[in-house]
Amino acid sequence: MDKDTPDRLGKLGWTVGSATCLDGATPEKKLFRVEPGNCADHALEQASVLLDSARRASFIGVMDNEPVLIWASHFLSEMAKALMDDAHMGMQKT
Repeated sequence: MDKDTPDRLGKLGWTVGSATCLDGATPEKKLFRVEPGNCADHALEQASVLLDSARRASFIGVMDNEPVLIWASHFLSEMAKALMDDAHMGMQKT
């Protein structure tokens, strides 16, 4: 049996699947949504990785005048925010 059972993983709670990110083609639509039922602990860890990547991309983009890296930083930050928001909503439910 797997050592990482859902009960052991979800110490903080679970994602609820409400947070979205990145604008779609129309104002009322978003491109991405956090999947419900993921461990909030893991979601927050992944948000931290995304934010670190965004920080690095932003720094390199500014220093090397690479606008594409600055845009990547923007998108990564928005994805991290959605993960954190959704994990927080799930943590409030427990």
